[in-house]
Amino acid sequence: MDLSQIYTELILEHSQNTLNKRHLDHATCTERGHNPSCGDDIELELKFNGDIIEEAAFTGNGCAISQASTSMMIDIITGKSKEEALKLIETFIGMIKREITDENELEMLEDAMALKNISNMPARVKCAVLAWHTLKEAINKNK
Repeated sequence: MDLSQIYTELILEHSQNTLNKRHLDHATCTERGHNPSCGDDIELELKFNGDIIEEAAFTGNGCAISQASTSMMIDIITGKSKEEALKLIETFIGMIKREITDENELEMLEDAMALKNISNMPARVKCAVLAWHTLKEAINKNK
C-alpha cells in the first residue's frame, strides 16, 4: 500500500467519523464556516476553559475533504491553548500553500498531514482550509 492510498483511506475514515460531528452542549462559542462556491457549511462549536480549548465539535455538511479536515483539526486542537491552536492553523495553511514543506515542522499536524497534496487540486483547497479559517475567527473573537 503506497502513501497516497494510506492518506486517501485516512481522509475517508475521518470524513465518516461521527465522534467529532455532533452538537456540543455548553459551548463557549459557535462560529459558522461557509464556502459558497461548493456549499460546504459547518458550525464549529468550542468550549474554552480559560485559554484552553477543552472541547470542540462540529455540525454541518460538505464534501469528504471539508468534513475530514474539520474532524482532523478537532482531534489536534482539543486540549491545546488558543496560542497553540493559532500556530497549528498557521502551519496547516502554510502546508496547503506550500510555504511550509519541512516534514519535521509539519508533524505537529498529525493526521492533517494527509491533506498536504490538496494543494495540487486548487478547487479543493477551500474545502480543506474552511474549518481552519473558521477556528481562527472563533479564537480571534474570544481572546
